[in-house]
Amino acid sequence: MDENHFIAKKGTPIPFTAFWEAPSNIALIKYWGKTAPQIPKNPSLSFTLSSSVSQTEVFFQPSKLGKFDFTFYFEGIPKPDFKPKLQTFFKRIESYIPWIHGFELIIKSKNTFPHSSGIASSASAMAALALCLMDMETQLFPSMETDFFHQKASFLARLGSGSAARSIQGPVTVWGENKIFSKASNLYALPFGEELHPVFSTYQDAILLVDKGTKAVSSSQGHDLMHQHPFASQRFSQAVTNLEALTSTMKAGDLDTFVDVVELEALSLHAMMLTSNPYFILIKPNTLAIIEKIREFRVSQKVPICFTLDAGANVHLLYPLEFKAQVNTFIEEELAVFCEKGQYLLDQVGEGAKKCNFV
Repeated sequence: MDENHFIAKKGTPIPFTAFWEAPSNIALIKYWGKTAPQIPKNPSLSFTLSSSVSQTEVFFQPSKLGKFDFTFYFEGIPKPDFKPKLQTFFKRIESYIPWIHGFELIIKSKNTFPHSSGIASSASAMAALALCLMDMETQLFPSMETDFFHQKASFLARLGSGSAARSIQGPVTVWGENKIFSKASNLYALPFGEELHPVFSTYQDAILLVDKGTKAVSSSQGHDLMHQHPFASQRFSQAVTNLEALTSTMKAGDLDTFVDVVELEALSLHAMMLTSNPYFILIKPNTLAIIEKIREFRVSQKVPICFTLDAGANVHLLYPLEFKAQVNTFIEEELAVFCEKGQYLLDQVGEGAKKCNFV
């Protein structure tokens, strides 16, 4: 399937309001490095979260001047500084949704978690917006099949933020061509499938908020630094090898191997940042302190907890549902002290995005 498959027809503008929420996702196999337009240099695999979501409402109105325009609100406040990124997004997708030219949009979005702090806020936000656009497209072309709806939503979301491709469905999604998942694509993400071991469909993710501020280096800047990175090709090969290992592990429910691969991937991601030119450091001293505590707890208590990191300082603590009470006590007694103002989020693997009810 190529990009032309996703080109829609022109349609007659009609008033409509769409309201969707899309989850953040946490990559277990990391994607770091891309080519235009948002094509990953290696495949990735992620948990779709449940409670960490972006909720986006889009009001579609036929344009009085026959010219596309939009207004964006975040957390109820106009955000003109977000407009350039959204303009780039709409420019990238206009050929796939040519009906958009007849509309003026009011876009209202909010998160249930801190923005720009390494919890993939752009992924959930772009996924929610893409779903609203696809909701409008189904009004114009009602015969659309569900699988196509999800694929095109992932395709559009990817053009706003690469990892947003993985925030449409759940509980585990794969993005990027590879030999293990024969139907996997660089254009959109797909669910792992029915072979996923049941333990991973209820996996827990405690997000330890070490630093809630905006990152010093954006993910887009970090991806760009991979073009001349001396270890880029080795990293891309490593990700493919780790994907193969993790796929087998997540089919078998082998938690020991899961821990090994997930933590290796997290540290490899940040190793690329540390060895970029110019290098940059997103982890904080408290990030390292939490990692040490997690390793000590795993050994002493023989509980298969592990950490992963996104492109930021915050730590995602992953563990099976059966250990929830024990791990939550550990977090409160030993890890919360390393979090900004003692704050952390308790989340779990979810089923993907969903349409919201109007209130």
